[in-house]
Parts: sequence; C-alpha cells; structure tokens
Amino acid sequence: MGGFLSHCGWNYTLESIYEGIPMICKPCFEDQRVNARYVSHVWRVDLELENELVRGEVEKAIRRLMVDKEGEAMRERAKNLKEKVDICIKEDGSSSDALNKLVEMIMSF
Repeated sequence: MGGFLSHCGWNYTLESIYEGIPMICKPCFEDQRVNARYVSHVWRVDLELENELVRGEVEKAIRRLMVDKEGEAMRERAKNLKEKVDICIKEDGSSSDALNKLVEMIMSF
C-alpha cells in the first residue's frame, strides 16, 4: 500500500505509523486537526488536505504522495518511524517496559 487517506483519528494514525504507510489527511474534528498538524509538521509523513474534498485536489495529493520526490521522502520517513516503533514494542523496548510497569503498579493494589 502506497498511502492511506485518513481523517487522522489517533487510532488510524497509529495504525499507519505502525505499518510504515504515509497518509493523506483530511481532519474533520478538533483532535483530528491537532493529530494531522503533528503528523504533517513534526513527523512529516502526511499531506494535509485543508479545503473541501475536491476531485482535483485529491488527485494532486495522490500524485504528490505516489510519484513526486516529496512522496518518496515521506515514504522513507514513514519507514523509519515504523522501525522505531518496532524497537519500542519489542520485549525490553520502551513501550513494552512502560506497559509492564503499569501492569505491575495496578497489580500492587
């Protein structure tokens, strides 16, 4: 899969990052706008559609993502993020350790 058109809800955003797939984002509600802005400006793995969904604009975004050098760079950054996620979630990774500590804390009550 070369890209994912998303409203940029956090679950879909995490799924895209986990799979190493860049996004075309069209946020609808408040938290989605924040997520899209972060993914676009910090991680730089999405193209954000700010206007209404118009056929020509979606087509341009798909071409930018799939054909242009900009999209190639986004795919590479998405791949790098995926590799970082894989390190974090494996046993003894930071996310795995944090989850284990949370379970230990809950079990201590």
